Amino acid sequence: MRVSFVIPAFDEARTIEEVLDRVDALGLDRQIVVVDDGSTDGTADIVERWRTARADAALVLLRQPNRGKGAAIRAAVPHVDGEIVVIQDADMEYDPVDVPQLIEPIENGKADVVFGSRLVGGRPQRAYLFWHLVGNRFLSLLTNVLFNTTISDMETGYKAFRADVLRALPLRENGFGIEPEITATICRRNLRVYELPIAYYGRSYAEGKKITWRDGVKAVGVLIRVRLLD
Repeated sequence: MRVSFVIPAFDEARTIEEVLDRVDALGLDRQIVVVDDGSTDGTADIVERWRTARADAALVLLRQPNRGKGAAIRAAVPHVDGEIVVIQDADMEYDPVDVPQLIEPIENGKADVVFGSRLVGGRPQRAYLFWHLVGNRFLSLLTNVLFNTTISDMETGYKAFRADVLRALPLRENGFGIEPEITATICRRNLRVYELPIAYYGRSYAEGKKITWRDGVKAVGVLIRVRLLD
């Protein structure tokens, strides 16, 4: 099955080329859709050079003003041509080597969506940022209470979808609120969701991490909105 990698990127010049190299090295029948979300560090130029050097017609580069991760993902969806879509962050916190395992339940017809969980063990995890862990566990617990499910890592950045499922989701969040919005929407629709352990090479704020506690507060509101209002 053809896999479309959706890569939102904002000021990721340091890592974007490595991400592209690692996706390419998987040897999958793949498409890459990079959405440069208003970068000012030359991220898009690096992507363009990478595409030109390989004459890679299966790489689509979109540019837009800085609007956030959710807006970048929504911009990419109309351009995907694979049967499976993987959201791939551009910062190398998530290693593409985990993707073949991640998409296997979809290829086998068992899953509509697969979450790569950082919290179920079995793969390398960087030890740091205690309060991020607490916040993520709280948000996952809230998700499970609201939607009667058992997701361990609702904020994970590694999610794989059947392409038709992703296209059908009525997403509207622009920033990091896209993560709880995706999770809540697929739970509300009773889709078949699986989890698999993944490695996580988390960054510190000094290394470029962008998500903050404010995004955690926002996530609570998004979960409740989708459960009660949508």
